[in-house]
Amino acid sequence: MYSSIEEMCFFHMLRLFCYIIVKYFSQYNFDIFFCKVIIWCKTGYTVGMAKQKQKNLKKIIGELIYGIHPIVELLKAKKRKLFILYTTQPVPKAFGQIEALLPKFSPDIKYVSRDKLTQLAGTQDHQSFVGVAAPFTYRKAPFDPAKQPFLLMLDGIQDVRNLGAILRSAYCTGVDGVIITHKSSAPLQAAAIKSSAGLAEHLHIQLVPSVQTIAKQLKEAGYHLYITNFKGEDASKTTYQKPLCIIIGSEGKGVSPSIFKYGTPVTIPQRSKDISYNASVAAGIMLFLASQE
Repeated sequence: MYSSIEEMCFFHMLRLFCYIIVKYFSQYNFDIFFCKVIIWCKTGYTVGMAKQKQKNLKKIIGELIYGIHPIVELLKAKKRKLFILYTTQPVPKAFGQIEALLPKFSPDIKYVSRDKLTQLAGTQDHQSFVGVAAPFTYRKAPFDPAKQPFLLMLDGIQDVRNLGAILRSAYCTGVDGVIITHKSSAPLQAAAIKSSAGLAEHLHIQLVPSVQTIAKQLKEAGYHLYITNFKGEDASKTTYQKPLCIIIGSEGKGVSPSIFKYGTPVTIPQRSKDISYNASVAAGIMLFLASQE
């Protein structure tokens, strides 16, 4: 059984070649000679195809991204490459926005059904565009208070949509860098980037293993840390001194208690004590207040 028409043609040509070799140049029995050649070629062909598949996979291994704005902002930011773009045919109206930003060496554009797009994205929220891009590039170097005076730290944000919404607010308020802790945090993947309207692509984002270690390092570097909490000073009346870092805690537990000694606890005024703002809303308010200083 042949796996493709090309393979079938190859082995028929090989059979003819072996017949000519045996008839005019060899004393081998045709069947024995042909079997030996087949085993040799089949092994080489299989190994060669496997290696080619591995090379092809290495070329396109990346992260999924979907939605109009995430793909548009990825292309605008020019921080990572778009390998493949899946869309429908006829192309959606928004394709013009993406096409205008495509680099000289454009990604491989594949036309598929909407059902296939939904299958690839794992959601119907793809707006007829799904892409495969190079992995998101995280910042490795420490932030410099002189060059990045306005930071945001997220301590255990677990909801991907909250994460995306916070990153969107961070970009809009002029945040210079974002620090995300590994522990109990939502991954910065397609859903989060979609919720950020793609603006996460423009941010300098650093992943850190320990919130306590990074808080101490920021304090020693000269940053003023403002930590959201229910028992802090009124956030709307606080004077925010730069360089600064706003710290937002997880949706359930809030900020890790171990880092309060490094900064100033602040509380956003609210109607009563038995309610609270959504994490992304609280982050937006805090970032706006800090950006006005």
